[in-house]
Amino acid sequence: MTGLTTHVLDTALGRPASGLRIQLMRMKGEEAELIRTVFTNDDGRVDGGPILAGDEFQIGHYQLLFHAGDYLQATGAPLSDPPFLDVIPIRFGVSDTAAHYHVPLLLSPYGYSTYRGS
Repeated sequence: MTGLTTHVLDTALGRPASGLRIQLMRMKGEEAELIRTVFTNDDGRVDGGPILAGDEFQIGHYQLLFHAGDYLQATGAPLSDPPFLDVIPIRFGVSDTAAHYHVPLLLSPYGYSTYRGS
């Protein structure tokens, strides 16, 4: 598989993060161009295959914006006002369009982690 995928796990609840809004941006310096907005399914993944694939999957810099604050509020998690985590930006580079880039997010109300997965 080539392209860009993600998976969001709610580590506080021990389950996939369902219904979390994600925006994919193409970066040109500090300018961000919105490519698409997607939502996670019941498995914490995005339906329909890669978020970015084919001719749209180009070498360059990208950003995923995970709208964690809205998701956490919807789960009923006890949050501060304003919430500690709201929109989580993850910027990354694509250097090989023949490769698979998997950018998962492990999320809780007060922390997160990410890595390049497979």
